[in-house]
Amino acid sequence: MLFLGIDVGSSSVKLSLLAGDTGQSVASTQYPETELTIASPSAGWAEQDPETWWDCIRQGCKKLLANTAVDASRISAVGISYQMHGLVVVDSEQNVLRPSIIWCDSRAVPYGEQALKELGDDYCFGHLLNSPGNFTAAKLRWVQENEPEIFAKIHKVMLPGDYIAMKLSGQIQTTASGLSEGTLWDFKARTSADTLLAHWGISPDLIPDIVPSIGAQSIVADDVAAELGLPKGVQVTYRGGDQPNNAFSLNVLQPGEVAATAGTSGVIYGVTDQQAADRQSRVNTFLHVTDTEAQQRNGVLVCVNGAGRSYSWLRQLLGSQGQDVSYGLLNELASKVSIGSEGLAFHPFGNGAERIFGNRNLGAHLRNIELNRHGLGHIVRAVQEGIVFALNQGFDVLKSLGGSCDVVRVAKGNMFISDVFTSAFANTTGAAVEFYSTDGAEGAARAAALGSGYYSAATEAFAGLTRCGTVEPDAASQAQYQDAYASWQATLPSSQD
Repeated sequence: MLFLGIDVGSSSVKLSLLAGDTGQSVASTQYPETELTIASPSAGWAEQDPETWWDCIRQGCKKLLANTAVDASRISAVGISYQMHGLVVVDSEQNVLRPSIIWCDSRAVPYGEQALKELGDDYCFGHLLNSPGNFTAAKLRWVQENEPEIFAKIHKVMLPGDYIAMKLSGQIQTTASGLSEGTLWDFKARTSADTLLAHWGISPDLIPDIVPSIGAQSIVADDVAAELGLPKGVQVTYRGGDQPNNAFSLNVLQPGEVAATAGTSGVIYGVTDQQAADRQSRVNTFLHVTDTEAQQRNGVLVCVNGAGRSYSWLRQLLGSQGQDVSYGLLNELASKVSIGSEGLAFHPFGNGAERIFGNRNLGAHLRNIELNRHGLGHIVRAVQEGIVFALNQGFDVLKSLGGSCDVVRVAKGNMFISDVFTSAFANTTGAAVEFYSTDGAEGAARAAALGSGYYSAATEAFAGLTRCGTVEPDAASQAQYQDAYASWQATLPSSQD
């Protein structure tokens, strides 16, 4: 049997086919090759058209299944990974009513903060484990207040993965894990967050039916299967936000296990069996995709919005005059500069409100520039180190909540391709970095196989996952990075700035 994984990011859509018998990917692709556009109609806004994601899936499937070595008739289930926290709203005919307000959009921050003030810490951190902050629920409130004519037409509210599942099957559903990432889940009552919705005068009828994250959800419609090149009767058996899915992809399922990724955003994600809540909202707790009534699992998430986005911005800027500037070249330039970038400091905070700084939109900064001393290599290294240092701000909070700090599992991709970045991460956090040969699309395919019943247990599902290396912290580099980290922290703006 083959299992299709679809990973809908804000940069592209990735697809992977997993062979159930070997647990290995047999084909993968992405569409488009260049990064998708994020529209910003006003400062701090970030939107994408959900139809663009669906078109990327259609084109990506065509590209994937053009591989003559793939027998599409063997595909039996689909799993979906998606960018978290986005808002998709549709009418009763399943028409999208407005562009999706995606994860890095900052417009809803005041609505979340007001709800926290009015409902109080005990409710928000006791029931939601978060402030409504800038999550999906607060984005819905923004639409209610600012676009009442659109709000009045809303039939159902969805996360991006729910929208893709709707396009596949025609059914509108969601998951408890997905609702939790939108602060639409009550952890105590284990139902949708009806108290928050009632506070805003929003009907709970807008919430779709809840299905398991891993398990039978729906069937791909016959006409859609034909369009995508899939056989009839393919099941949808998994969906998860990109960060819980990244953790699942890396077999991070049990309390104390930690995953990280550094794509468009940078994330550290630790699994716990506790109802951990940071009352300063610097890190956030959501239901992990493996959560069940019998075995509760949460994920504590550290996020820096501008991680890989900072690096891609730098590459685009340097290549804007028609020069071919590769990430490999940038990594080589960074490797020639000493730890600490000779005092040059970069703050990667130019991609929306940052949770670890109280949902403040600090903007990106390059500080301590010495024109007679610093060159391009210093800038490149400062960007990489600045991303790591920003992540470590949140990692310190994760540790204070009881999170593990000894080993972090990552896929060999994105920023972790860089030896400089990986060394900086290991030596700043003090954690060994274990590399695995996988990605989000492959993880979604593996979860689809588990959800379909092809694998009887997670231990069986991960038999084909391969560790391909480890980077350990070393004492000499740790000391240098601790000094560099302290210097970087001293350049951060104060709460009054």
